[in-house]
Amino acid sequence: MDFSTIDIIIFVSYALLIIGVGLYVSRDKKGHEKNAEDYFLASKSLPWWAIGASLIAANISAEQFIGMSGSGFAIGLAIASYEWMGAITLIVVGKYFLPIFIEKGLYTIPQFIEKRFSTNLKTILAIFWIALFVFVNLTTVLYLGGKALDTIIGTGDGSLMLTSIIGLALFAAIYSLWGGLSSVAWTDVVQVVVLVIGGLLTTFIGLDHVAPEGGILNGLSHIYHTVPEKFSMILSKGEIITPNGKDAWWDLPGLAVIIGGMWVANLYYWGFNQYIIQRTLAAKSLKESQKGIIFAGFLKLLLPLLVVVPGIIAYVMNTDVSGAVVGLDFINADGSIVNDNAAPWLIKNFIPVGLKGLVLAALAAAIVSSLASMLNSTATIFTMDIYLPYFNKAASDKETVNVGRITAAVSLVIAILIAPSLGNLGQVFQYIQEYTGVVSPGILAVFLMGLFYKKATNNAAIWGVMASIPIAIFFKVGPKGWSDSAFFVDLPFLHQMGITCLLSIAVILLISYIEGKGEDDAKGIPLSKSLFKTSASFNVGAFMILVITAFLYAFFW
Repeated sequence: MDFSTIDIIIFVSYALLIIGVGLYVSRDKKGHEKNAEDYFLASKSLPWWAIGASLIAANISAEQFIGMSGSGFAIGLAIASYEWMGAITLIVVGKYFLPIFIEKGLYTIPQFIEKRFSTNLKTILAIFWIALFVFVNLTTVLYLGGKALDTIIGTGDGSLMLTSIIGLALFAAIYSLWGGLSSVAWTDVVQVVVLVIGGLLTTFIGLDHVAPEGGILNGLSHIYHTVPEKFSMILSKGEIITPNGKDAWWDLPGLAVIIGGMWVANLYYWGFNQYIIQRTLAAKSLKESQKGIIFAGFLKLLLPLLVVVPGIIAYVMNTDVSGAVVGLDFINADGSIVNDNAAPWLIKNFIPVGLKGLVLAALAAAIVSSLASMLNSTATIFTMDIYLPYFNKAASDKETVNVGRITAAVSLVIAILIAPSLGNLGQVFQYIQEYTGVVSPGILAVFLMGLFYKKATNNAAIWGVMASIPIAIFFKVGPKGWSDSAFFVDLPFLHQMGITCLLSIAVILLISYIEGKGEDDAKGIPLSKSLFKTSASFNVGAFMILVITAFLYAFFW
């Protein structure tokens, strides 16, 4: 991708702006040394609009810009269920989870497990999350970000991969390691603006080129009428066959996206993922946090226009009347189709000089904001849940903050070392991704029962988590290993997650009943209607999100 001088100026200006904002907002105030609350929870001072913007910036990364556009190319709009159902999930989190989390004064999600169940279970989950952030999340974002930049800026042969990975890592580290959550959250406000503008530019320019007569609305009409099957939100078996010959139903099995396993993935991600939920814990107040949740919900409804529609545009422009892919940029030497080239192909071929720098800045914003969020959350969990209770209970604020910075730096170095190798370990990488989905149903079950079932006991929670893994493996491995047995049923992954979560809840219910003889656990959380009472602005916003989402599904059914 040839950069003009103006493109370089725009991109460099963006980078300097982010670093400048990050360092400025996190500077030590006169006479006040940064303490743990300042570093890990931004002094609990975030307004609603910063929370909402930061939630989306942490959420959107190269995986969405590149991966979800690729899914749009292969599957179509149906992949947008992760965004639209995510908006509804945010309402649930804001109304039913946040009041309890904020009332408990949490720094980290594992701290809730300690308050509700036990220190042992908290430590087990804290170690799991640290490993997940370092070895899966950070490495994934660095790898996908490096691959995207290598494809867009370079030739796609990997020559710029390592340079891109190191550059992205240093970019995020410059301000996030020093400033903590304040730097991350306030720079996210700028990042989201750049991200939305850059994403919309790519979509609108693509729509203008896809229609023979030109024009954005004409382009939208053209792709809708050319490939109407790509605008189906609820897939039937065999309805969409991807360019590589896979039935898309196995990824998005019909109504499971509305009433099935997608709730497991979304509730786990938005409700109990430290690097997502941490900014809501840093709000000025519960009401401010809930307003931020609603703002993020509206942004989620918009995101498919930025990250899914470009993939459909690229599909229309690179297939023949039979639906066969003819664009050489999407065909490997072995004949397989590279769906993930959709967004880079549009950017390379249609974004004009003068705007390429802004679009690349949007991609960098998505990557860097996610990296910064993950680094800060890794540091928070290690410092608050491992270092303080086990290594130095009397640590000063200065020591605590420094440990957080060192933890983030070490995590980043490990991720940089591992990330380049992911391209050579495709099957292992896929296994790691699916492993996350194997353990998340059990963790979700523990949190849901801990929040809303006062009879749930510590032993029941431990057994629920432990049982969820063999249950998930049973569904995942069983059909492949014993395909000749009618006892095993091959299920889509979303179905597997839903069933695993329900069975894990059943285990917790059974053991809690046996242990407690029907009595409330001593650490059970007292619930009342007043705890979940929300403001009029939250209720109106939530109602609007529900109505818009219902309309979208009804229109694109």
